[in-house]
Amino acid sequence: MQANLSNYIPAAAKSMISELLAIDNLVVKVKSERKTRHGDYRELPNGKHQITVNSNLNCYRFLITLIHEIAHFEAYKKHGRFIKPHGKEWKYTFQHLMLPFLRPEIFPSELLPLLAHHFKNPKASSDTDTQLAFALKQFNEVNDKTFVFELSLNQTFKLYNGKVFRKGNKRRKRYECVEVKSGKLYLFNPNAEVELLEE
Repeated sequence: MQANLSNYIPAAAKSMISELLAIDNLVVKVKSERKTRHGDYRELPNGKHQITVNSNLNCYRFLITLIHEIAHFEAYKKHGRFIKPHGKEWKYTFQHLMLPFLRPEIFPSELLPLLAHHFKNPKASSDTDTQLAFALKQFNEVNDKTFVFELSLNQTFKLYNGKVFRKGNKRRKRYECVEVKSGKLYLFNPNAEVELLEE
């Protein structure tokens, strides 16, 4: 298996992933944490195709991300380069690839109903599915990160870039947060991971 992926995915998924990746011109690389994405897919100038996935993801999120990116490759191969990145072709491919993995040998029973619901209409990022993202987070190693929706009103928090914000009210889907230094208003996804500051 490429890039020693067996260290990063649930044991029961290994043989299925090996079959999916038995493609000569597809390379998978495991990368250090990137703050803006869990993984990505792109065609390389030499005609090969590359998938990258962050090394810091727990095994369930790693598996979902890996299949998300394989779906980009498969959709590109079948439908060409002019499809929307997360359009209907990708969604159908992602659903089709993910379905065989939605089994209790691979995912914990508490995740399966949330995954089944999510894959009725998969989004560009599983982070936008608040329930699923929170459930997946329970399998992370302990860290000092908190989701924005877990904070109380007016609590302050810091982003990886050092900027400090104060949490405000929720709009329909996102939270209004004011950058303390500039007073500018920003909208935050409920599942944005931030560092809580002690008051």
